[in-house]
Amino acid sequence: MACKEIFYSGSEDWPEIRDWLDLRKNPESKVDDIVRDILDNVRKNGDKALVEYTRKFDCPEFDKSMMRVSLDQMSLAFAEVRNEDLEIIEESIRNIRDFHRRQVQESWMSTKPDGTILGQIVRPVDRVGLYVPGGQGGETPLISSMIMNAVPAQVAGVKQIAVISPPRKDGTLNPYIIATAKELGINEVYVSGSAWAIGALAYGTETISPCDVIAGPGNVFVATAKSQLVGEIGIDMIAGPSEIAILADSSANPIWIAADMLSQAEHDPLASSILVTDNEALADRVKEELSLQASRLPRGEIAMKSLAAWGALVTVPNLNVGLDFINNMAPEHLELAVAEPWSLLGKVNHAGAIFMGHHCPEPVGDYFAGPNHVLPTVGTARFSSALSVETFCKKCSLIYTDKNYVARHGGKIARMARLEGLEAHARSIESRYK
Repeated sequence: MACKEIFYSGSEDWPEIRDWLDLRKNPESKVDDIVRDILDNVRKNGDKALVEYTRKFDCPEFDKSMMRVSLDQMSLAFAEVRNEDLEIIEESIRNIRDFHRRQVQESWMSTKPDGTILGQIVRPVDRVGLYVPGGQGGETPLISSMIMNAVPAQVAGVKQIAVISPPRKDGTLNPYIIATAKELGINEVYVSGSAWAIGALAYGTETISPCDVIAGPGNVFVATAKSQLVGEIGIDMIAGPSEIAILADSSANPIWIAADMLSQAEHDPLASSILVTDNEALADRVKEELSLQASRLPRGEIAMKSLAAWGALVTVPNLNVGLDFINNMAPEHLELAVAEPWSLLGKVNHAGAIFMGHHCPEPVGDYFAGPNHVLPTVGTARFSSALSVETFCKKCSLIYTDKNYVARHGGKIARMARLEGLEAHARSIESRYK
């Protein structure tokens, strides 16, 4: 398996590695103008633009009547899904809902001795749009992404949630998308994809009402559309390609480590899978396993391209130096595949999600355990966090002061206003006590 092999001795080696990994950013800058034109067309022409794009790229026979999934269609699709699968989806939703309930922030007020009242009011946004990729022509629907985005919005108290997803060739959605929406209690489901779907959620059309926040993953056209709409609407985050870093010692199982690296590599040729270890023998055995296991994967060609371009086996003199590498990288997913993971946890400063020990691979978090799998990528875990209930809330400050407060502090406030050259501000205060 062609995979970079690196010896990392400390932070002085990081700049060269950083420059290499940074090449994964913005690989499709030419998309900007195309997406800008798409969004403008949707804003001006609404449903007509959606139908035209959908006919051109997804379903030649598409028409406006197919744009919204009816309640009858939802019931029929729900009946197509195996009961065993529905039970798994239900349990996943319960686990994720339980985790996110712990994130709820309460409004608060504080009264000072002089009667001043200060506080913060936490309220959900009114309406959220969720984009759900169909995956391989609609045959591999990203139902986990819908759950991960819908649940925190629901826990936040959002009253209106709309799901939108690209159609299959016959104009329908995969029944698993519809069934998962129904399990979540969402009955507003639309058929449209790519940047034009994002435009519809942002601006609204004759059929689709505009949203305050848009969340959900997608290809470069979806990501670019969301980035261009920042400032007009809220978004979850601008995510880059997926990545995993695994810090491992001699206690790690090379078969498991290789499988975990491939679990990210199969996502996308731009995905990055990196092993960091103080054991050269482990790195050698993982290298052998990567070749063996990749050859047996349905998406093995994608995985091998990913590993060849963005994978690495990094050896370090000790685990502390390995942690230095991890903190510089700030990976989306971090596995601590070591004998004593809890002893290292306090030294991890930057990671989107941390998976502890040999029996907690990254897919546990992708689908089932409870924490959100929408995570900061390409180093942004240095300053940002996983998708959460807070993503779908806004906070209003509350201030109450009486005439005594203004009389006591008005001169100071007016002075600060005049230092900034804002005379009307100063007079607004002084008019109340002079």
